[in-house]
Order: sequence, then structure tokens, then C-alpha cells
Amino acid sequence: MPASSSIAFIGLHYWAGSGRAFNAVAHLLAPDYPFRAPDLPGFGGAAPSEVSSYTVDAYADAVAAFIIGQKLKRYVLVGHSMGGKIALDLAARQPAGLAGVALLSPSPPTPEPMTDEDRTSSVKAYGKPAEAEKTFRTITARPLPKAMHQQIVQDNLRSSRPAWEAWLLHGSRENLSARMCDVQVPCLILAGDQDAIMSPSVHGLETLPLLPEGTPLEIISGAGHLLPYEAPEEVAALLRRFAERLETA
Repeated sequence: MPASSSIAFIGLHYWAGSGRAFNAVAHLLAPDYPFRAPDLPGFGGAAPSEVSSYTVDAYADAVAAFIIGQKLKRYVLVGHSMGGKIALDLAARQPAGLAGVALLSPSPPTPEPMTDEDRTSSVKAYGKPAEAEKTFRTITARPLPKAMHQQIVQDNLRSSRPAWEAWLLHGSRENLSARMCDVQVPCLILAGDQDAIMSPSVHGLETLPLLPEGTPLEIISGAGHLLPYEAPEEVAALLRRFAERLETA
């Protein structure tokens, strides 16, 4: 596609991550498609006070304000994990300029499948380097460079406690399913077949039936939960094809 493409991508990162998770994908899509990935409130370098609460709606409000500030006329939301639920919340509002939604290993619009034991242990893991390393090993399947490994762990440890706990105890449990009929733009789901957090079957059962008819579920072989880190080439290629279809629709 030419550099004058009218579509930009907005990346919404995973819980305990940051916008820099999309750096490799953004590089692969440049210069054809601008890619902007803000740090969501409470994570990365964002100030914890940027929202009054850490509900999914509050996050969607923050993303909507970011998009207005960027003066984007046409864009695709790229929601990864927690960011996927936020993307669907915003898409259901049918905001001006929204062309499509791409979901990477998304938290479903229904309550996220997680046992009470896992929630409790995750709450207790806050701010502990050893637990951040354990999480890294759980959510990745492909080997990653040392610098990338360190970045993922660092992002985990610089999360704010209110945002950390709010997602585990409340946000991930929110049920948006009744609003998914208002998502009227083309959608795409990408999942890793080695994802130990959200298996492809979760997307097929909990998310896909609530999206527009014909939404594809693309499986990336050998990848875990952190698709933007583990499979940037595959993710970028699928996003490019998705945008090209939107451009010609």
C-alpha cells in the first residue's frame, strides 16, 4: 500500500504491559500504515491518575480521547489480551472513523476464564521480580532476545497496584456480551496455538460467536500469548492484509 494510506492502527496493549509491545509490529507496517500505541492508564509510563477508575469503560474513554487528540480520520483498533476487551467496548460505541477491529489473543467480552485461585495468586504477585519472571515463562512459547525478555519483565514490575488489581478483580470479569451486537465493523482474531493463558478454543467459544458474521480466527503456530513480541512478522502480515481489504471494500 502507498504511504498515503488513509488507515492508521491503534494498539491497545496487554495487562501488565505497555505500548512498546507493538514496536516491532509498527516497524514492519511502516511507512505504509501509521501505528500508535499509547500506554494505558496505570501501565507503562502512563500516570495512574489519568482515569478516575480502571473499569473497561474508563479505559475505552481514555482511548477515545487519545484518538481524538491524534486527529485520526480512519483507524483500526488492535487490541491485545486486556486491550482486546477495551477495543470491543469502544467499537460497540461505533465511534467516528473506526474502520475495523483486530484482536490478538483477546480477553473475551464475557468474563475471562480464570479460577479464583489464579486471581488470588496473581494479586499477590504484584511487584515481585521472581513472579514477573514466572509470568514471562508462562505467557511466552517462542524464544525471545534477552533485551525483549527484560522489557516484558520491566513492564510487569512498573504497573501500578490499583490498575493491576482492578483488572484481576473487576475488569476481566466484566460482561460486555449484550453490547457486541453494536460492533458493526469488520473484525479479525489472531491467536497462538501454544497460548497457555487464552487458548484458541476460548476465542472460538466466547468471542467469535459475538462478532460480525464471517469474522476469521487466524491461528499462529508455535506462538504463545504475547503475539506482538513472539510473532511480529505474522501479526504485521495479517494486519496488512486486513487493512488492504478495508481499503478496497
